[in-house]
Amino acid sequence: MVERGSVAGMQMPSPPLKAYWQPGCTSCLRMKEFLIRHGVAFVSVNVVADPAGFEELAALGVRTVPIIARGQHWANGQVLADVARIAGIEASAPQLLPPAELYRRLTLIQCAAQRHFAQVPKEMVGRQLPGRPRSYADLCFHIFHIAELFVAHMTLARPLVEGDYSRKAPALWASKGAILAYGRDVQTRLHTWWEERGRDVDFSAPATVYYGQQSVHEYFERTTWHAGQHERQLVLVLEKLGVVPDAPLGPDVWDGLPMPKKIWDDDAAVF
Repeated sequence: MVERGSVAGMQMPSPPLKAYWQPGCTSCLRMKEFLIRHGVAFVSVNVVADPAGFEELAALGVRTVPIIARGQHWANGQVLADVARIAGIEASAPQLLPPAELYRRLTLIQCAAQRHFAQVPKEMVGRQLPGRPRSYADLCFHIFHIAELFVAHMTLARPLVEGDYSRKAPALWASKGAILAYGRDVQTRLHTWWEERGRDVDFSAPATVYYGQQSVHEYFERTTWHAGQHERQLVLVLEKLGVVPDAPLGPDVWDGLPMPKKIWDDDAAVF
């Protein structure tokens, strides 16, 4: 709902709707596409290119993106129902894929990331993504780390806290081999969790995540599409490098997942 104030009986225009984002952020891109799809006008604030954007977020007590805000009213852009509330639009209830299907697809995504990062030329792993301080190595680490955070939540009751998704590959992991070994370890832990506990989980139970009220099922879905969107970016990296991706995932893997339509904010960016 759009809120309005008044001065001496006159209607005052509501503050502009602002969408705070950064390049390569999967949830940021999804938030912007959601607003565009619903015909909602908004001020786009790239906090990497416009440092004043982070200052505005700090004034709201926020340190991360995506954020949707109208004046002092804001929400984390990772939950589209909250985005709709701030934007004053209606959003239909999400239709979630069954947990077993999410596990199957997350496994395919994790394996594909290992396969495709192995194809990145050694001399290019430290190259930065366009418009964002994240290297190709950090991108692949992030894909594996997304899954590890979910497994830790499910096996160790570790909450997902603000800043978790911003972690980069440890400095000691300077080689492709170390990151690929990490990916294999995460895949093993994901498989072990599913086989030993996953099928019996109450997926309607609340998840402990920093970005809003979410069920375990919703967190599992977010883990899957989040890792999947970054895997799509990794394939784009290979294509920009002139490397033919080894067995890229087909559209059936993305069907039914609430992913952005685009792979990058500007797919023509120099990678």
